[in-house]
Amino acid sequence: MRKEYDFSKSRKNPYAKQLKSQITIRLDTAAVAYFKQLAAELGMPYQNLINLFLRDCAQQKRRPSIQWPVDASKA
Repeated sequence: MRKEYDFSKSRKNPYAKQLKSQITIRLDTAAVAYFKQLAAELGMPYQNLINLFLRDCAQQKRRPSIQWPVDASKA
């Protein structure tokens, strides 16, 4: 390996900002535990697994089916 490298003509990756976006998201502990356990079995970081799962959902245009509990006092 060289003692010195010349980076004077280097440039930043122009696509670096498009690759990933850092956000803050609140997930319940059961969901995080599930993905951590599954990621450990697969030998990959759990954040990458969550990203892959969400990307697949977006590509397949999956929508969650949410059923809110009925409030008995309003019925």
